[in-house]
Amino acid sequence: MNENTWADGIQNAIRYMEDNITEQLDIVDIAARAYVSAFHFRRIFGVLCGMTVGEYIRQRRLSLAAQELACSDIRVIDAAVKYGYDSPDSFARAFTKFHGITPSAAKEKGAALKSFAPIRIKLTLEGGNMMEYRITEKAQFTIVGISRSFNTETSYQEIPKFWQEHYATGGGEKIMGMLGVCIDSKDHDPSSKDFDYLIADFYSPLKDIPEGCVTRVIPAGTWAVFPCRGALPKALQDVNTRIWNEWLPNCRGYKLGGNYNIELYTEPTPDPNDTYSEIWVPVEKI
Repeated sequence: MNENTWADGIQNAIRYMEDNITEQLDIVDIAARAYVSAFHFRRIFGVLCGMTVGEYIRQRRLSLAAQELACSDIRVIDAAVKYGYDSPDSFARAFTKFHGITPSAAKEKGAALKSFAPIRIKLTLEGGNMMEYRITEKAQFTIVGISRSFNTETSYQEIPKFWQEHYATGGGEKIMGMLGVCIDSKDHDPSSKDFDYLIADFYSPLKDIPEGCVTRVIPAGTWAVFPCRGALPKALQDVNTRIWNEWLPNCRGYKLGGNYNIELYTEPTPDPNDTYSEIWVPVEKI
């Protein structure tokens, strides 16, 4: 996918959301406009836009609802239904949290309302910035770990708690945590916001599977491997942002592959700034 197609694809997805903002939106249909899977689109959108897809849709609906309440005779109950709320009460709570006033107050002359404009993606690729990576072929391998299902809306807050809980309860004695694996579960509907996250190690068939752990097979394939150097989680977050902002738009020979991403962690160092880790992204030749 070339630069223009990549940027256009993301913008196509945003345009699709805008054109159907009062309809029931399906993440699979949205992601299709960007030429990627729902799994990858959620993560790309979060990095590029600084919010989840769900947050974007909610804020755009509440912004448009306020405009309509202020400029027309639409009833609050009708606005609630039009912009996707099950009841006037749930609409009023969300509206008040966003605008600071109730939907009824928004109909009064001179009411102060907040506006949230549509996002426009502009990827700027600047020369002179080196990004280290390597393309490598990996045979099929199996991981073993503690698995938990997360919602994309809250995963950034909840996954770090998962790691803290794992070590606080002695989980590191059976699973060291060499890997952090996001993987789309086949048990979930493609449009679901849920995905599986594993605190994991590489599995050895010579060892028993620890109690409470599961295994997952990662198929053979091609990976783009990105080294990360520095204190965590900032080093990983910075490289992850650059993958979507710089590397992928400028990549001519590969597109995103399977619905999983892997973070590789090494042994802790005395100086956190000397920490080495990696991000593995599955890719396919175009």
